[in-house]
Amino acid sequence: MTKPLKLSAQSLSPWPLSLAIASVLLALAPPAQAQNLVTLYESARAFDASYQSAKLQYEASLARADQAKAGILPTAGLAAGVSRNRVENTVPSIDSSFTTQNATLSATQPLYRPANWASYEQGFKQADLARAQLEAAQQDLIVRTSQAYFDVLAAQDTLTFVRAQKEAVAEQLASAKRNFEVGTSTITDTREAQARYDLVIAQEIAADNDLRVKKLLLDTLVGQDNSLPKPLLAPVNLPPVLPADVNTWVQQSEVLHPAIRQARSNLDIAELEVTKAEAGHKPTLDATASYNVTKNPSNTAQNGLSSRANVTSVGLLLNVPLFAGFSTQNRIRETLSLRDKAQTDLEGTRRAVAQGTRSAFYGVESGQGQVKALEAAELSSQSALDANKLGYQVGVRINIDVLNSQSQLFQTKRDLAQARYNVLLGGLRLRQANGTLTPEDLQQINDLLAR
Repeated sequence: MTKPLKLSAQSLSPWPLSLAIASVLLALAPPAQAQNLVTLYESARAFDASYQSAKLQYEASLARADQAKAGILPTAGLAAGVSRNRVENTVPSIDSSFTTQNATLSATQPLYRPANWASYEQGFKQADLARAQLEAAQQDLIVRTSQAYFDVLAAQDTLTFVRAQKEAVAEQLASAKRNFEVGTSTITDTREAQARYDLVIAQEIAADNDLRVKKLLLDTLVGQDNSLPKPLLAPVNLPPVLPADVNTWVQQSEVLHPAIRQARSNLDIAELEVTKAEAGHKPTLDATASYNVTKNPSNTAQNGLSSRANVTSVGLLLNVPLFAGFSTQNRIRETLSLRDKAQTDLEGTRRAVAQGTRSAFYGVESGQGQVKALEAAELSSQSALDANKLGYQVGVRINIDVLNSQSQLFQTKRDLAQARYNVLLGGLRLRQANGTLTPEDLQQINDLLAR
């Protein structure tokens, strides 16, 4: 029976006691919880500076678009003033001072202003443009978060495989030393195993440093310390590319891609800018109304008595442009060129999006083929390693054959894990390429992660 350990204040100094307490607290602390991709994306969405900047820019763009409404709405103003007047006259002799109080309430309603209506319609197009820009920033954040997430998993896999290879090489090194001691192998086997072991040690140091860097990048993106991504399930069934026709993906991009929508909005804005420039030749018509009160409390210049005058006016104001020094004509020429440029930019964006979508689609297909090939290669490498180990034991294989088989197996395992991550990332990049990527697409990957 184990006796309980008794500690006294005399047997422990304050420093060891604090260490003991700290050890107990660490033992009782809950383990770090691994996070899935959706959870880390939500953290990045609330923390990432680039996305927050795009979101604030979107809100500012909406406010700027709403400013265009002012051009078609009525305006009203109130003006008031007080003045002190002094009148000196020789014939007849008048020398008096008096105060004048004045207040005017005025309002104007545009009736016919083509340029203002074009600006009002531009406000809607600018809101569409801002919305497309925010969607593009959101898609970029999804891809960046997923890339950082799988970079950490890939770095963890690499470190795990390197350490497993180190253990295997260490066993082979010990075996070579034993065989050399009993005289069944040469010193060459021992030196080859030692060289391979030293190389794996260097690879382990590099892999451990790479993992630290990748974790730091993920922590910086999501705004958390010691983020712990959940790994993929084993075995994992990668989802197929649906729809399987690349032309369907390209057709979707024509309508949904944020870059195409931005280019289309820019073209619409440019066409309305031409309308505004052409409005420089057209007249404008406004309805006006005003109410004026002028009061002289006392000592007026006329009779020395107080007076008050109320004036109400309602009317129409017509403004017909006649000549503006050819500025209107040159402005029209400028806007026409900018409209043609916007049309060219739209066509260039369509071509770039179509090319990017096709490249991403074929990249995912190629990645899925690589995964299948590497899965077969993993089985073959394992069989080759088992055969070389058996051959080494019976004397028909040398130590370097076993070491090479071990390196090939762990290299294949690492490449297979990376290929799986690339396929999942490729699916997200494909949706980003054709403009259909949404946060809901991350749930499909979440279902492939360990619980």
